[in-house]
Amino acid sequence: MGEILPRKLVAILYADVAGYSRLTEEDEDATHLILTEYLDFISSSIESHNGKVMHYAGDAVLAKFDAVVNAMSAAISIQNELRDRNSEVHDDGKIQFRIGINTGDVIEDRGDIYGDGVNIAARLEALAIPGGICISDAVRSAIGKKLDLSYEDLGEQEVKNISEPVRSYKVLMAWEEPSIPSDTKTVTLELPDKPSIAVLPFDNLSNDPEQDYFADGIVENITTALSRIKTFFVIARTSAFIFKDRAVTFEKVRDELGVRYFLEGSVQKVGNQVRINVQFIETNSGAHVWADNYDGTLSDIFDLQDKIIEQVAGAMHPNILQAEIDRSRQKPPQDLGAYDYIMRSMSFVWALNQIDNQEAIRLLKLALELDPDYPLALSLMAWCYGQQVIYNWSSIPEETKSETLQLAKHAATLNGDDPLVLTVLGAAYSIINDHNSAKVFLERAVSLDPNSAWAWSRLGWSKCYSGLPEEAIDHFKIALRLSPYDPMNFNCYMGIGTAHKMQFDIDNSILYFERGLNENAEAIWAYRQLVPAYMEVGREEDAKNGIRLLLQAYPNLTAAKVREAMVLPDAEMNWICTNLVKAGLPE
Repeated sequence: MGEILPRKLVAILYADVAGYSRLTEEDEDATHLILTEYLDFISSSIESHNGKVMHYAGDAVLAKFDAVVNAMSAAISIQNELRDRNSEVHDDGKIQFRIGINTGDVIEDRGDIYGDGVNIAARLEALAIPGGICISDAVRSAIGKKLDLSYEDLGEQEVKNISEPVRSYKVLMAWEEPSIPSDTKTVTLELPDKPSIAVLPFDNLSNDPEQDYFADGIVENITTALSRIKTFFVIARTSAFIFKDRAVTFEKVRDELGVRYFLEGSVQKVGNQVRINVQFIETNSGAHVWADNYDGTLSDIFDLQDKIIEQVAGAMHPNILQAEIDRSRQKPPQDLGAYDYIMRSMSFVWALNQIDNQEAIRLLKLALELDPDYPLALSLMAWCYGQQVIYNWSSIPEETKSETLQLAKHAATLNGDDPLVLTVLGAAYSIINDHNSAKVFLERAVSLDPNSAWAWSRLGWSKCYSGLPEEAIDHFKIALRLSPYDPMNFNCYMGIGTAHKMQFDIDNSILYFERGLNENAEAIWAYRQLVPAYMEVGREEDAKNGIRLLLQAYPNLTAAKVREAMVLPDAEMNWICTNLVKAGLPE
């Protein structure tokens, strides 16, 4: 990996002349003289507002500011002055600038700035009208109420070489009027093709104004935690805070923020006790998807805040996915896109049984026919093939292993910072016994999204495969804490059972395997480890019944095929296979 250049958060102003080629064709010398005069004025205005011109490119100017307010004030000053200068000029001869403003991280090198933030500012400039200003959602949020401005929402705009669309706004200058009066205007935004969420300011139900800061801190940290989930579209805290001290209805949130879901809550302090209530709401109907409350004392207020953030972020993920799955199922077949097929596949992907696995693959193939480079679809397909290897469903396991790794790698080349994509890639490496590579990608996944229960679960399995049972148990317990009602939790119990067996604690091993089976009776593959544990403690009838269930589900299963599918350390596999054969499984 090459050197990582330092980055700095700045406001970026990009200005360019509208119709410059036409003007120079008509009168090149006069246009150049006026342009030079205008550029000198623009430069001085930028400097007087504490900005710095980074470079000129013919008729274009790129500048940076440490404060967004200064960039906006400079842009308004420039456009007001140039409007005055053009007032006596015929329309055909006016030199008018478009201005785009964005805020983001840039690389500053050799007196210039580079990066996505600059690219977005240039795209915004192209969206502006001659004499106008176009800004990003991040700029509007940062300005807040610091300047008395009005805006017109331009919706989501695609930006070349930027993966996510950019929400954009036209700044209404003093001489402009909104196309619809601002008090009656209804903005209808097209919802993103992924779960879209806003975390609204929490109400302070206490008489203590200090709790405002505590509530705001929780909102900010929950927003940050959810933003790590790449499959979600999360509204920035500053935008969501337009609802602070305002009456909230689900229609207003839907229309003004353009989201399908929102989280709201309240903080109440009585004496030394604090209660936090949260509810998660769907904006089309106002239906409550999920709600919970958290109690603690002021003495452990920071621990309480961490607990809330962990549990809210962890609980929302499966709840949002289930809501999206239900919504997709209600759409008519002719209206289904790649995203809808992925949502329909989800419950089948995570069921971990052979019939559902086949249905998941069918739906994911339909999604990939519509969008062959959809990273989520590729990753889920890889995980489905991985299941076929792990759970003895594949008749040609070596080919299936290869397909698993190929799909997982392809997804990672398209979106290498998505925690789910990295988790699947880590699982794929585990399946081929490359546990060092698996560890790298799984640890990267939990560092990007420490609230991903599934990433922690897969890291727990990776530790089992690497012969580290104590660490495995810790990771499985984190997964269970993050998402206590997750339908995948049975697999965590299976993992804890595996880890206890590796520590020679057979009794606890059996308890956890049985608990996993109680939560998902279709996970018959668990008997591959439960049967040997039964044999170890003399429960031969239970072991023989387990073999009967295994052979019903897998008529051609042998101890050799079990060894081929599972990737536990050799000592574990020797113990498992020996006891399976003793219980009646063919060698």
